[in-house]
Amino acid sequence: MCFWKECKIMSKNQFGKVSTLSLDVDFKEEKTYLRDVSFTAPYKIMQPFPMEKGGIQVMLLSASAGIMEGDCQDFSFHIRSGARMEFFSQSYDKIHQMREGCAVRKTAVHLEPGTFFRYCPQPTIPFKDSAFESRMEISLSDETSRFQMGEILSCGRYARGERFAYRFYHNLVEIRRKGRLIYRDNSRYDPDLFPMEGMGMYEDYTHLSNLFFTRPSSPDFPGQVQKLLEKGEDWEGAVTELSEGDFAVRIFGRRAQVLEELNQKLFKLSQE
Repeated sequence: MCFWKECKIMSKNQFGKVSTLSLDVDFKEEKTYLRDVSFTAPYKIMQPFPMEKGGIQVMLLSASAGIMEGDCQDFSFHIRSGARMEFFSQSYDKIHQMREGCAVRKTAVHLEPGTFFRYCPQPTIPFKDSAFESRMEISLSDETSRFQMGEILSCGRYARGERFAYRFYHNLVEIRRKGRLIYRDNSRYDPDLFPMEGMGMYEDYTHLSNLFFTRPSSPDFPGQVQKLLEKGEDWEGAVTELSEGDFAVRIFGRRAQVLEELNQKLFKLSQE
């Protein structure tokens, strides 16, 4: 699991092994259900909540105060034909201070034909001197495999004066449809190397929201998104149409809650 060069020097995982979460989601008799679930400390999930069209919402729970030095995490999602699921977390991902090592997370997602999966965890807060590496690989079987993602990254505990005080935050996301790469986002934030509050970075904002949408049914989706983004005085963002008709949205803001609410409005637009 320690698969990046920055993480060769790592302390022992506080849980003694890789922290895992694996969900196998299936569809039967017009309802989505969890066919198989497995997890190790500190993770577990709540009983799923019902969602429209026979789908379910699954909330991730954690017994840990946050992500610590040496933590290795492995998430896996298999969404079988007909299933619809939304995955979210109970609390913010707090990446705690680290002496010299880092924490890593790998997430693998596979969607079979005729599925829907929305991945929208709570915002991430990197504390001073923290270091985090994440890799997410999403495999879409075909055009009927619908995937949406929304992640929010803050500058840190800015109320305590920790603005971009972390060592690094690296996040690689790759999405493939029928084996063909359709989206790749390799975000590497190193405050010692880049002026994080400068032009082309966060500028005077403190939070960044990244969203992805597979081909929405409405042809008016990009126009509706841009119209919504232009209404705000406390955020700034734009929508980009990708080569195969999918969309990426990036929004800068100053409050996580405001961006979370905005993300939900965008998710709703994509369903109309």
